[in-house]
Amino acid sequence: MTVLRRSAAVLAATAVIGAATPAMTATAADDPSPSASTVLPSGLFGSTDPKYDGVWRQSLALLAQHTVGVTPAVKAVDWLAGQQCANGSYAMFRAEPTAACDAKVTVDTNSTAAAVQALTAVGGHDDAVGKAVTWLKAQRNKDGGWGYTPGSPSDTNSTGVVIGALAAAGESPAVAADGLLAKWSIPCDEAGGGGLAYQPDKKGKLAANADATAAGVLGVLGKGFAAPAGKAPAEGYVCANSDKALTPADVARNGAAYLADATHDQGHLVSTLAGAKPQPDYGNTADAVVAMAAQGWTKPARKPYAWLEAHAVPWAKQSGPAAYAELIFAAHAMGADPRDFGGTNLVTALNATGPAPEAAAEHTEEKQEKKSSGTSVWWIVGTGLVAGIGIGFLFSGRRKQRQP
Repeated sequence: MTVLRRSAAVLAATAVIGAATPAMTATAADDPSPSASTVLPSGLFGSTDPKYDGVWRQSLALLAQHTVGVTPAVKAVDWLAGQQCANGSYAMFRAEPTAACDAKVTVDTNSTAAAVQALTAVGGHDDAVGKAVTWLKAQRNKDGGWGYTPGSPSDTNSTGVVIGALAAAGESPAVAADGLLAKWSIPCDEAGGGGLAYQPDKKGKLAANADATAAGVLGVLGKGFAAPAGKAPAEGYVCANSDKALTPADVARNGAAYLADATHDQGHLVSTLAGAKPQPDYGNTADAVVAMAAQGWTKPARKPYAWLEAHAVPWAKQSGPAAYAELIFAAHAMGADPRDFGGTNLVTALNATGPAPEAAAEHTEEKQEKKSSGTSVWWIVGTGLVAGIGIGFLFSGRRKQRQP
């Protein structure tokens, strides 16, 4: 989900509930440059205003570094940990983290879940993770899912991101929303078959949404942003209806089928925002690659991954750390080398957007760079309105009824 989309979602939510909504959608341009009164913390990744995505982009950056064996800077990890409220939750950004979180601070499940995934990965913050997990579990709605802010209706994106965080922290993946996501999975023989809706409309109708589908697939699989590839499906690459209630495995398979179909012709998803011309959606395409690969569908994910290698680097350069992280997650899921992504070293590019990693990690990366420059390739086994595009469900998808 892009910064753009996140900003749009925030504005929309503010109008409806007086608070920030799901991670960025794509209407507002990428976070603007900091105002004259804004002083960016030295431990923060990115150079744009962190108001709407500070915790999000920091979490993705730290998780991506850990995924490729880079040890993040201590001050970068400490900055993220220091953003936490006393009750365990996180807001999108707090300019004064030493001040108590009062009613004016809008905390949300997405920022909290992203921070949990990052802090669990880097280690050393068990207390913070434990408090965040306790808070997230307390925000679960009666229908089994999660909304963006406390008390808001459940949506597929928030539910998927929270489940991924709980699984990363050691909670049972069986928390898969008690069948809620299965109810929001569209039958294979209908329009958008296999896809997941963001949430039902006022009449209960479901519309397939690529953002939501990618997030939902990871959710029912109990996997987070940096999901590795799963096993290839024995039943083939098909969407399959069932005369029984869908299992999590069914939802994931059918969701992967929808994403494979959506990216088959052009090799990428398309952003179709009101009043704007359709444009390639780099972020959600990267998310789709991760979701398909996590389900074991690396074969149909090859085309969109190749498209990203050929086209996504300029987008990531303009969008910043979260975009580089998403591309790293895609490479990781595909078993590819993020240090040779269409000729670009995504790891070096990501590192350059924040505090220098710990010295030991830099040394390790230099050694790996040398290995990859020889005849063998080091494969990773274990991831703005920039020209009108967003940063995928990781940033955007909390936007209601966004068509793929």
